[in-house]
Amino acid sequence: MTSEHSESDVICDIESHRPEPRISVVIPAKNEAENLPHVFARLPEDLHEVILVDGNSTDGTVDVARDLHPGILVVDQTRKGKGNALACGFAAATGDFIVMLDADGSTDPSEIPRFVAALKEGADFAKGSRFMPGAGSSDISRLRQYGNFWLNKIVNVLYGTRYTDLCYGYNAFRRECLSVMDLDPGRHGGADAGEMLWGDGFEVETLINVRIAKAGLRVAEVPSFESDRVFGSSNLNAFSDGIRVLRTIHAERGRKTDRARSTEGASRRLAGISWAGMSTFDEEAS
Repeated sequence: MTSEHSESDVICDIESHRPEPRISVVIPAKNEAENLPHVFARLPEDLHEVILVDGNSTDGTVDVARDLHPGILVVDQTRKGKGNALACGFAAATGDFIVMLDADGSTDPSEIPRFVAALKEGADFAKGSRFMPGAGSSDISRLRQYGNFWLNKIVNVLYGTRYTDLCYGYNAFRRECLSVMDLDPGRHGGADAGEMLWGDGFEVETLINVRIAKAGLRVAEVPSFESDRVFGSSNLNAFSDGIRVLRTIHAERGRKTDRARSTEGASRRLAGISWAGMSTFDEEAS
C-alpha cells in the first residue's frame, strides 16, 4: 500500500511540473489579405508560433499577416496546392502540437483549445468534425455534404475507422505524427517547382486521415463549426477534388505503412515530463 501511494505521489508530482505543450498553428494562405484580420483576432494568446504559408499571393497577404502578428513566421510554398502548403508549414513547425487552420475565416481559431485538450488527454490526432453533436456548418453545400458522406463511408469500411467527417481540414496532432503522414514539402527551385504533385491538393486531408488510421494512432474527433468564408470565393471544386479524394483512398490501400511504435506506454506518456511520444490502438488494448 505504501509503495502504491508513493508511485501515485511521484506521478502527481511529475504532472504538476510538466510544462504546457508548445502549440504551432499552420495557416496556408493565397490572396487572403481581407480575411486574415478576422482569423488573427480570434487566435489564442499563448501560442508558441504562428506559421503563414504563402502561395505566391499578390494582394499583400504577407504584409497584412506581419502587421497583425509581428512575430509570425512566413514560409513560401515550394509547389502549388493546399497539401504542399501544409507540408511546408509542418516542416517549419517546432511546437509539440501542430494545428491546421484555414485562412479564409471558415475555421474558428477560438476552438483551438478544444483540439489541444484532446491531445493533452492522450489522443495522437485530434480530428475536427462538422457532423457530430455540438458541431455544424453554414458553408458546405448539399452536393459536397453528399459526396463527403459517401467518401467517409468508403474509408470507414476499408480502413476500419469510425470517422464522421472525412473531408474537413481543421485538425491538430502531436508532432511525432509527421513521420506517419510522410508529406514531402519539396524544395525551393526544385524541378517540380510551380507544379502540383499527388497529395498537394485538397485531397491532402483524406491522405492524412487515412495514413493516421493505417498507423493505428489514437484519434479523437472534436466538434467544430464551419462558417462561410468571410471574403472571396473558394478554389474547391466538388467534382474534380472529389475524384482526387477517391483516387487517394484507393492509392493508399496499396501503400505500405508501418504501424506507429512508441517507446513508452500510454500511461507512461501521460505521466512523463514532455509531450513527446505516440501510442497505438494495439498498445492501448495491451
